[in-house]
Amino acid sequence: MTTETVQRKLMVSQMAETLIASEIIKLAGEINEKIKNGEQIYNLTIGDFDPKIFSIPKELEDEIIKAYREKETNYPPANGILELRKVVSKFLLDREGLSYTPNEILTAAGARPLIYATYQTVVQPGDTVIFPVPSWNNNHYSHLSHAKKVEILATPENNFMPTAEDMRPYVKDAALISLCSPLNPTGTVFSYKQLEDICNLIIEENDRRSPNEKPLYLMYDQIYWVLTFGDTEHFNPVSINPEMRNYTIFIDGLSKAFAATGVRVGWSFGPERVIDKMKSILSHLGAWAPKAEQVATARYLSNAGLVDSFLAEYKDKVHKRLEGFYEGFMALKKEGYKVNAIAPQAAIYLTVQFELHGMKKADDGSVLETTRDITKYLLEEAHVAIVPFHAFGDSADSSWYRLSVGTCRLEEVEKVIESLRNALAKLS
Repeated sequence: MTTETVQRKLMVSQMAETLIASEIIKLAGEINEKIKNGEQIYNLTIGDFDPKIFSIPKELEDEIIKAYREKETNYPPANGILELRKVVSKFLLDREGLSYTPNEILTAAGARPLIYATYQTVVQPGDTVIFPVPSWNNNHYSHLSHAKKVEILATPENNFMPTAEDMRPYVKDAALISLCSPLNPTGTVFSYKQLEDICNLIIEENDRRSPNEKPLYLMYDQIYWVLTFGDTEHFNPVSINPEMRNYTIFIDGLSKAFAATGVRVGWSFGPERVIDKMKSILSHLGAWAPKAEQVATARYLSNAGLVDSFLAEYKDKVHKRLEGFYEGFMALKKEGYKVNAIAPQAAIYLTVQFELHGMKKADDGSVLETTRDITKYLLEEAHVAIVPFHAFGDSADSSWYRLSVGTCRLEEVEKVIESLRNALAKLS
């Protein structure tokens, strides 16, 4: 067999050939290699939880075990068991004032299949998708859907949340706007006015379109919405403007709200016709949440007292870490180091900045010319691993980073800040 024949046999689709690898996974590989070699690394990259620090609710764990012992191990319905969809319906009504029937709710194995199904349902090849950068994975979902992407560069002045005016020039040709609040990677949220303006823009555009045209939809990922801190308030499009009910597809679930990323129970809700089509797509993928976990989640979420008790303790633990890091960065800034941070608002992330481009290392006089150089220096000199915003679509020279606290012990916060202080002191 000739080399040419072998190469031809190994060819794949253009979509697969051009799908880029995750920057976060690449960084994780470097970190894991250092850890294997015995280095002490403060790994603040992963948008996940260490179950030894942030465990799922004990009652939920017990219900999962119980459901397996009750032999709840066969296929669930394609849209999820009715008991769970009823409980989610009540959960949304009680806690957000959103009224959705079980037929308007779709469960799946976490948020990712639901995001994929949303793209596949409302985006045809060649359609335009609008989303902000930095944001998580919209570039990849656009690629998988053969969509044209319009990336809105959000700014620190707006806490990295996009504005209606940013998007206005592009909505005429768009099929989908993809938004997330609280936002991964920044941990920031839309204000009421910011979201209201975006809702008005979408309604205005849909009023302009003829009845024969496909609407402009909004995918609203609120997977972190229960994790707000202090005076921060979460807002959703439908509560702000009821007309948005016809155009909004929500992404939600158990994973981040209850430190249950591996339990794989997510839900989407929106217009019944759209949800029904998403169900058809997921039924062919087999991307439903495991039945035992669905049964357990339905039982657990039914007990509002248990949920409230868990969330109070859990949110306090997350907030203490975020606040500790924020105060540490403000102290470093006050000391004259070129760092900054945005006060924590929500989720498990803190937005931090290292304006170190052009600075020289004391040991060899080499210059930190690129963000990659800075990221490497923080990892090798401070033993601190964080994710640069360019991994979320921001410009390659952005000085902003995501710091995640899901695997961080509280006593490590001061150690991280001190390690950063020592590393920063070696730059000039």
